Amino acid sequence: MIKHLPKIALITTIGLCSTAALAADMNEGYLYDTRGNVVKSGTGLCWRTNRWTPAMAIAECDPDLVKKEAPPAPKTREMPPPPPKAAAPKPAAEKVTLAADALFDFDKADLRSEGKAKLDDVLGKVKGIKLEVIIAVGHADRIGSDKYNQALSEKRAAAVKTYLVSKGLEPNRVYTEGKGEKQPVTGDKCQKMGQDHRSNKKLVACLQPDRRVEIEVIGTKQK
Repeated sequence: MIKHLPKIALITTIGLCSTAALAADMNEGYLYDTRGNVVKSGTGLCWRTNRWTPAMAIAECDPDLVKKEAPPAPKTREMPPPPPKAAAPKPAAEKVTLAADALFDFDKADLRSEGKAKLDDVLGKVKGIKLEVIIAVGHADRIGSDKYNQALSEKRAAAVKTYLVSKGLEPNRVYTEGKGEKQPVTGDKCQKMGQDHRSNKKLVACLQPDRRVEIEVIGTKQK
């Protein structure tokens, strides 16, 4: 079942900053990421916005609903072309990654006080927009089994959602996902530091950037 989500307009998070422009031509029926690609679930289904109708179906997401072009009807008379529509303003986008050590201790999914302060800053930044959705994606380092780290990353993302909801956000506007240890950001930096074990403090410290939660805040600027 394809889930319905609102339209992308603005992405705001905190931490390590990087900026990307959204695609100029976006279908209002689907949710797009900062690179202009349709956002998809872990099972490959496209996220729809609450504006989606079958008429907005695109081949990438709903090929069965895309209508084939009918043969052109015979012309009876030349009609003047309709006036051009005013171009919609291009939304600006900014994506920032939360630093993991500001959110969680090693092997923990409980928010630290510093992590709560970071999330309070996120909440302060969304006051100037019309919020549509927040997406929180949890990550873990490579220490431990794949199964354990997957569950830990999901718990970290859920902890962020619980805190945001406790501050007044609607639960159905906060979506969570766990990526486990699949998307490290440390690369080869920590490869030659001994055994992959929690007792290896040097390795635990080196892998700190991999223990993170990424947050995307999507909405539209209020005039």
